[in-house]
Amino acid sequence: MSNVTKKTRNGLIAALDIGTTKVSCFVARAHKDQELEIVGLSHQIANGLRRGVIVDMEAAERSIRSAVHVAEEMADDTIDRVIVSLSGGQPKAQIKDVETNVPTAQIGNLDIQRLFTQARVQGQLPQDHVLLHTMPTDFTVNGEAGIRDPRGMVGERLSARMNLISANSSTVRNLKTCLERCHLDVEEEVISAYASGLGCLVTDEMNLGVCVVDMGGGTTDIAVFIEGNLIHVDSIPVGGIQVTNDISRGLNTPVAHAERMKTKFGSCLPAPSDDHEILRVPVLGEEDEAEGTTESRSTLVSIIQPRLEETFELVRERLENSGLDKVIGRQVVLTGGAAQLRGVPELASRILSKRIRIARPQRLKGLADATSGPEFSTCIGLLKHAHEKQGAWPLSSPQAGPAPNHLFGKLGVWFKQNF
Repeated sequence: MSNVTKKTRNGLIAALDIGTTKVSCFVARAHKDQELEIVGLSHQIANGLRRGVIVDMEAAERSIRSAVHVAEEMADDTIDRVIVSLSGGQPKAQIKDVETNVPTAQIGNLDIQRLFTQARVQGQLPQDHVLLHTMPTDFTVNGEAGIRDPRGMVGERLSARMNLISANSSTVRNLKTCLERCHLDVEEEVISAYASGLGCLVTDEMNLGVCVVDMGGGTTDIAVFIEGNLIHVDSIPVGGIQVTNDISRGLNTPVAHAERMKTKFGSCLPAPSDDHEILRVPVLGEEDEAEGTTESRSTLVSIIQPRLEETFELVRERLENSGLDKVIGRQVVLTGGAAQLRGVPELASRILSKRIRIARPQRLKGLADATSGPEFSTCIGLLKHAHEKQGAWPLSSPQAGPAPNHLFGKLGVWFKQNF
């Protein structure tokens, strides 16, 4: 089955974000004005995943089925095809320069096809990785660089800088297998941080240079955009669930209560009043809550802060190792559920030495209030990614090519799947 995104037979677009702690399913319909309207959504507790990777197929299948079923009921329609996010899986980005002769007077689709084919053949993927995205960052015609769309131009030599994005092959296969067991066809797997960027960034940020840090339940995913292109991805196996587990261990309290304490009282920065605010803490294994203990809020903060400091130190280290820390300028955008913890922007700014913005997904028609949280940036980005590929003008195949916006990212997916 081709991975070229199409509308489902009933005209819906379905996006599925499978994370470590939650599974979200958004269903949208495009109107004649090409505006998307969300007509169904669901988010359910995820089971069977650890750090973005399926570790229990049956448990993960139940979570996905539940999320899809609720979204179907709200949309009053059925879903049989989804575009799905991939978090974890050790994503890697590799830049490859390719070049070809132009045998005719004008550059056409076949010339671009040869570049995509060369990039795929010559690219040396990490061991046990499979290619997910092929994205040109720019083209060069007869030595003239920085060209966005060379088709129709005259030249003898055409070259391109390609970004090959891959992920662990077993992670991708297990995800497909799980969705097949749910009777869902996979239209495309999209790197989670890339989708989050599409869902929450503004155009100027993507053009000027920005790093998106998607703080999920089991992973913290990184995507770097420069001049409108995705040029780097990474994933750190630390997320909000590690903070919850730290609280559970540190206070000897059930995980569920640790999560509630984190959400209601948690902060990653101390405040003067913390010592005077006393919290009731049920004891692990005790059925009677009266047997619980008390702790000051400062104790809770002292448990949370080191884990968040570690997370942002790892982000800083990964950016420095990639050589992109200076290139992205001063802007870092945080999204994802764990970014909502109090004190996160201030702590991130201090460790990363960047300006920090907590991003919420761009608003779509229908159910807007229910989708405004940063934890839904990935689903909104998946819908936009899928929608922009529809209405694309044809290449040398009857299947759809790219939309004018984000042109070459969509071209790359098409060529990757067909050549």
